[in-house]
Amino acid sequence: MKTDSTRRWLALGALAVAMLTIGLDVTVLTVALPTLAVDLNANTSALQWFSSAYTLALAAVMLPAGALGDRYGRKKFLLAALLLFGAASIACTVSTSAGQLIAARVVLGIAAAAMMPLSMSVLPAMFPEPAQRQRALTIWITSIAIGLPLGPIVGGWLLRNFWWGSVFLINVPMVVIGAVAVAVLVPESRSAHRFRIDLPGVVLSAAGMLGLTYGFIRIGEEGWGDGPAWIIVLAGALLLGAFAAWQRRTAQPLVDLALFATDGFRWGTAFSIMVNFAMFGMFFTVPQYFQAVLGVDALGSGLRLLPLIGGLLVGSRLVDRALPKLGIRVVLTIGFALLAGSLTLGALTTVDSGYGRTALWITLLGAGMGLVMPAAMGLAMGELTAERSGSGSALLQALRQAGGTIGVAVLGSVLSTRYRSELGELNRDPIADGVNAGVATAHKLGDPSMLQQVQSAFVGGMGAMLWACAALCLLSAAVAVVFIRSKRPAEAREPGTAESMHVG
Repeated sequence: MKTDSTRRWLALGALAVAMLTIGLDVTVLTVALPTLAVDLNANTSALQWFSSAYTLALAAVMLPAGALGDRYGRKKFLLAALLLFGAASIACTVSTSAGQLIAARVVLGIAAAAMMPLSMSVLPAMFPEPAQRQRALTIWITSIAIGLPLGPIVGGWLLRNFWWGSVFLINVPMVVIGAVAVAVLVPESRSAHRFRIDLPGVVLSAAGMLGLTYGFIRIGEEGWGDGPAWIIVLAGALLLGAFAAWQRRTAQPLVDLALFATDGFRWGTAFSIMVNFAMFGMFFTVPQYFQAVLGVDALGSGLRLLPLIGGLLVGSRLVDRALPKLGIRVVLTIGFALLAGSLTLGALTTVDSGYGRTALWITLLGAGMGLVMPAAMGLAMGELTAERSGSGSALLQALRQAGGTIGVAVLGSVLSTRYRSELGELNRDPIADGVNAGVATAHKLGDPSMLQQVQSAFVGGMGAMLWACAALCLLSAAVAVVFIRSKRPAEAREPGTAESMHVG
């Protein structure tokens, strides 16, 4: 029994290392973009597609990947996804043109789309006891979250010492560790009932998620007045509506929409999306603040995010102890209140505030994330049976990704609108394009007053965005108080082992 327990935790550790690569991959690219622009002769459109190609592939493939794992074996598909992720990372490393790198990023996104839900879906089979399952889920989600602030640090160090391909090559040893551990330690599991893959549902969900995601990516780039972007968003929304209607009619749906009738899945998913607003609000503004206002380089900016990791580790250590004693409602309320308070501190930042204030509020933000993310995810996962844990996990992750994409577009619009309004007579190209362009122009002209105004305008936009994030977190805290009963992990639905077939 002890040996079996050790194997499970070793497998979880390897999965966490593999998931860390996904968090890293989201942010590591940002510090490499200037180098890629020169070495691959990439224009602005190509630079945008380096990120967008990954995001779109992730959105399109996630729901089908979860169902395929349920049907044919979660371990099998997870192992294939890990190997594909490693191969795609090597392809990124050896790319010699922008087109090759974009194609490799698409494959990387497809692999990540399978890795995320399937690595989560094997947890109920590995950890049938609710308390252990919650702890495993906390480790899983924390590993991804820690990868986000580590991306700029790792990427900045690698670019300073090696060539740009190293930011992708770093994925390979981590994926190999994960793949070996999955092959040796993770038990195979699949649905006990043979079901046909819902091909119309696959097509409708993929097309709908592609349209919705690309539409909001384009809105984030072109602005809310872009007509074609709204047409794409509308088409995506209509396709997703058709997908939902089809899921209610078909005998073997791709996802179980009845999950939304359960309080745990509905509110757990909503809270998981809401915490993304706090996270993306910080990642969207703070690195720019470090570089444009405090004047540090990419690596220095990444290093200044270390307090966030410290807060995350503290919050994730506390959540598993707090849940059995306080219940999910109290933990979520405290966590969202902490997020709202930290974002309020951030919103009050001025040009002269300095790093100390930022270190304080991002530490508190990390602690809030460490409390809310595992608790919300555990609330949603508690409603999933082992029979369809793959498709259920995929639905949860797909909604989080879609919410994140929309959130980035909305928050980016709040920031840019306020920034441009506070520029006054400086609201012209290239200064109006963003704070980095504004700071570069001010330095080029040697104009201290212009620099001061550009920095002040950005801090004003940053404050507006963080106020919006704080309001959403405060609203989430109120929702938790009103609508969540104080359920403890032991009260969550037990994944019925009779409902899922374990092989090996």
